[in-house]
Order: sequence, then C-alpha cells, then structure tokens
Amino acid sequence: MTSTSITPTTPAAAATAVQAPVGAASATVSPNAAMAGQSFDYDILIIGAGAAGLTAAVYTTRKKLKTGVISIDVGGQTNLTSNIENYPGVDAMHGAMLMQAFLKQATSFGASLVMGKVGKVENLNPGFRVNLKDGQKLTCKALILAFGKVPRTLGIPGEDNYFGKGISTCVTCDGPLFNGKDVVVVGGGNSAIEGALEMSHIAKKVYLVHRRDKFTADAVTVDKLKKAGNIEVVYNSVCTEVKGDRFVRSVTVEDVITKAKRDLPISGMFLEIGFIMDISMLDGLGLQVNEKKEIVNDMRCNTNVPGIFAAGDCTIIPYKQTVISAGEGAKAGLEAHRYLTGAKGISLDWDH
Repeated sequence: MTSTSITPTTPAAAATAVQAPVGAASATVSPNAAMAGQSFDYDILIIGAGAAGLTAAVYTTRKKLKTGVISIDVGGQTNLTSNIENYPGVDAMHGAMLMQAFLKQATSFGASLVMGKVGKVENLNPGFRVNLKDGQKLTCKALILAFGKVPRTLGIPGEDNYFGKGISTCVTCDGPLFNGKDVVVVGGGNSAIEGALEMSHIAKKVYLVHRRDKFTADAVTVDKLKKAGNIEVVYNSVCTEVKGDRFVRSVTVEDVITKAKRDLPISGMFLEIGFIMDISMLDGLGLQVNEKKEIVNDMRCNTNVPGIFAAGDCTIIPYKQTVISAGEGAKAGLEAHRYLTGAKGISLDWDH
C-alpha cells in the first residue's frame, strides 16, 4: 500500500487532478480479449453493498457482465439514517428501506450477493482474486471498490464463518428474520441500545453485551432500556467465540473482571460497535491512498491500478452523501465495462 501526496486540497487542485483517467485502458486489445480462454468466477466483483456498490451492480449487470457483490452488510452507513429526505425522486424514508430497494433492483438484473468479509485482494495480472475470511476464493476480470467505512467487527474465533448466517451489523435490515428467537446485541452506545430496544419487540429474548458497567448512550435511551422486560444486560463482558453449525447457535461471553465464561444460546447476533476505514485487504496492490486512507481515483473512478475502480465513501471524492455515492457507483460500473471492452463501450457523454 502506498501513500500519496497528490491528493487535492483545494477546489482548483481537485479540478486539475481529475482530468485524466489514472488507470484507464490504453491497450489496443481489450482485457476481455486478452483473458480469452481463462476461467473467472465473475466478470466484475464489487466490494461493498452500499449506495455506490449496488448502483455499480445495476449498471454492470445491465451491460450483461456477470457481477458479484461482496459485503458483510447491505446498505452501509445509509442504514444509520432514520429519515432520508434529500434523495431525489423518492419520498422520505428510512435509509435501510432505500438500500433494500437498491438491492432488489441490482439482484433483479442478475447481481449475486455474497455475504462475507474480505481478507485479501490479489492481482493475478490479468484479473484478480478476492479471498474471503470464511475461506471462499473468488476471481474476476475487473474489480470495483465501494466499501466505504465498514462495520467494526470483534475479531473473535467463529465470527468470520457466520456473517449472513446469524451475524449481522444492521438490526433494521435483518431484525425481522429473528422473530420469536433469542439474540444478542453487542455494544454500549446509542446504536446498540436502540438496536436492543428494536429487537425487544421482535425477539423472544435479547442479551445486550457491554464491556463496561456504564453505557455511553443518551440517558433517555438508557431509561427506555431499563423498562424493557425481555432484555438482559450483560455488563463488564466481552464476546470471545461464536459457535454453531450451518448457522449461529451460541456465543461465549467472558466477564472482564472475574474472567468467568458462559455460553448464551442464540440464533442471531448484531454487532453495533461503530464503523472504521479498513483498507488492509488491499495491501500489496500498490493502490494510491491519501493520509485519510481514502483511495485516490480520477473523474471516471479509475485508480492507479488498471482494472481496479473505486467509488463512494472509500475514495477522495468530497461530500459523503448517498446520492453522490450512487452517482459515483454508476460511473464506476460504466467505466469498468468500458475497460473490459477495450474502451469501445458507450462513452459517458458527448465527446469524452
């Protein structure tokens, strides 16, 4: 991973920096032709299932490119917005509902959703291999990075095996799947307590695991928690292992003071412990990033590595808004198609 000092710091510098595609196809033979006879799982793999990733999938699938979208959640940070009022063409709604509409449209055109956490991306030259932490290895001809800030995970044994199989990072999205079952929510802030309260109306029992003896959430939210009859707060405790078969069956929690352990029998587990910018999966690719670990891309979403495109909140593009991420995802999808066809695809507009 290389760091760069060319990141625009002023509007004028930004305008200059994005004039020429930094990784655009220049060969007379298209990458598709160059890779003829080689076997790939997908034409395009997209890492991230937020506004940018799902919009990119809409555009690549409509170009008849076999597309897979890899993520540990659907919706990303848009899920955190309870009332989106500034997305053009739709009435005000919860961010998670809007993202489900994005997912429905992408999959209706043929995109495949692969639930899992990416461990490492390799450049096969030509093509790429995406290694998931659950052991899956998927190959593609071109790659779109659209992961934005990713949900923080626990990093404990068993966790990577059960994303999409009982572990979720979005109560609003996946909570209804656990109607009448026992679940655990991990965290101590507003999102964790609000998630536990929401699940208390769905699940039979909710365990709320918090590593401290006091919450950082708003007092009024904590008061609501104390009144819920089916929430058991597990104070001063951390989760140490997730167990199950095909799906989650239990989680081991350890008291940080006494070191005593016990297994909580559950069917679902919700991680509400914040978001981080994690680009460790890209180590070794030589991608240019800035001091904020944002990926440097040009106006067409090219990176400095041919065949890798980037869109949305993981890039240097300013104004981290859902509508902007969607537009960037559309550009990334079109440019990836253009790259694979040797720059013979439809141009973005008039004379570009």
